[in-house]
Amino acid sequence: MRALRELPGPWGDEPGPRDLAAARDYLCLIFEPRFAVRLAEALAAVETIRVHRASDLLRATGAEPLRRKDLDVRAELDKIDRGQHLAPVLLVRDVTRHVLIVADGFARICASKIVNEDAIVPCRIVTTG
Repeated sequence: MRALRELPGPWGDEPGPRDLAAARDYLCLIFEPRFAVRLAEALAAVETIRVHRASDLLRATGAEPLRRKDLDVRAELDKIDRGQHLAPVLLVRDVTRHVLIVADGFARICASKIVNEDAIVPCRIVTTG
């Protein structure tokens, strides 16, 4: 498997419609649906940033990383091997609960950490008010 840092731009800058829909659906489970839709719309509008490492994102979520044998992680690792672009991760910083929510892309973060834990993961972040 090629290392993530050796790939020429394994990440895309834009989330796809399915990524945004998945983020909206997940956020509707956590927040009131109208608020979740506003968060998803904000994720669609905000710029993609490239500053956070995979390991830092995982620590901020408080979640255990998925293993290599997880089907979703395996699918992301296969995309990396084929040189396909990965969508940026969609995140919500919940300032009330002091937690980072991965609205879409948890398997992409985990796959990135497997390949290179110091990999910078492009993401879009919005903050609850």
